[in-house]
Amino acid sequence: MIYISNLIAIPLSEIKFSFVASPGPGGQNVNKTATTAQLRFNVFQSPSLPDDVRLRLITLLGKKITSQGELIIKASRYRTQVLNKQDALDRLSRLIKQVAIPPVRRKKTKPTRASKRRRLETKKQHGIKKASRRNKGQSD
Repeated sequence: MIYISNLIAIPLSEIKFSFVASPGPGGQNVNKTATTAQLRFNVFQSPSLPDDVRLRLITLLGKKITSQGELIIKASRYRTQVLNKQDALDRLSRLIKQVAIPPVRRKKTKPTRASKRRRLETKKQHGIKKASRRNKGQSD
């Protein structure tokens, strides 16, 4: 069971792991062992995710989710299956924690009288500066 928050816990039965050979350098050991962990988690069909969290997760990940609704996380940072599996689980939990907090709605505010005055003063000063350039350049 992965505990994300007080309301969200994902059972390990919803997560599928497979291990594949690691790409890149690493000597002869890379050719013999399958240490890269591939985590598969179905975002669309998971009963553990509340609907609002599911929608934010789909929005955040976008094209990283397959058409069947599976999120695939590949972890190959470490040289052992156990550490790569834990790394993939940590990354999944970080993604879900990130979207579990609802975004704060922006409160509309009006500019203060002082800020309006400062803006108009700045515009006036800018206009004076440009007008002074115009008058200097003209000669009769």
